[in-house]
Amino acid sequence: MIEFPTDGGTAAGYLATPPSGSGPGLIVLQEWWGLVDHIKDVTDRFAAAGYVALAPDLYHGDATTSPDEAQRKLMALDIARTGRDLQGAADHLLGLPPVTPKKVGVVGFCMGGQLAVFAATTHDEIAACIDFYGIHPNVDPDFSTLSCPVQAHFGKDDEFVDVESAEALVKKIEQAGGKVEAHFYEAGHAFFNDARPDAYAKEPARQAWDRTLAFLRTHLSG
Repeated sequence: MIEFPTDGGTAAGYLATPPSGSGPGLIVLQEWWGLVDHIKDVTDRFAAAGYVALAPDLYHGDATTSPDEAQRKLMALDIARTGRDLQGAADHLLGLPPVTPKKVGVVGFCMGGQLAVFAATTHDEIAACIDFYGIHPNVDPDFSTLSCPVQAHFGKDDEFVDVESAEALVKKIEQAGGKVEAHFYEAGHAFFNDARPDAYAKEPARQAWDRTLAFLRTHLSG
């Protein structure tokens, strides 16, 4: 765990570095549960794949295992402060000597997926964005300001982000002139979360991981 400066304050996050000691930067954004062990493990996986990965703690020390409490935390999230936290995370990564080349991407899951797209529309530093079944009713990105390509992963049986909503998101990005590639899987919401046997779908998760790494290599290398 580290602390990094934000506009008007500080934030905390979990930082993982690659075995080589250096690589592009990557912001990893939590689900609505908070910065739990699963997100730290995912951050470690990205580091093992060659990225200096930082998962900011968007709940500032809080986390939950209760769906009802997670819903309350999601709805109570201070979006303006979160924007400052995301800016601070990007700036912090770009200022780290091990981050080379000086590029940073963002990937998010559930709540974090929508916030990843939000970051890509508000921070020019973001060079690649990956949205895993993003949802947050209070976050409405302005796609006319999208600064990087987007990759998106959705479950065809997602009870929170149905196929129609996912396709509408893709269409909005395209109509605004953005670049997006979307993938749909035979799975439900949170299919990538292997800490949740009720949601995890092994083969879709493997496919999404492979596509994610290929996308990051394309847009964050060199």
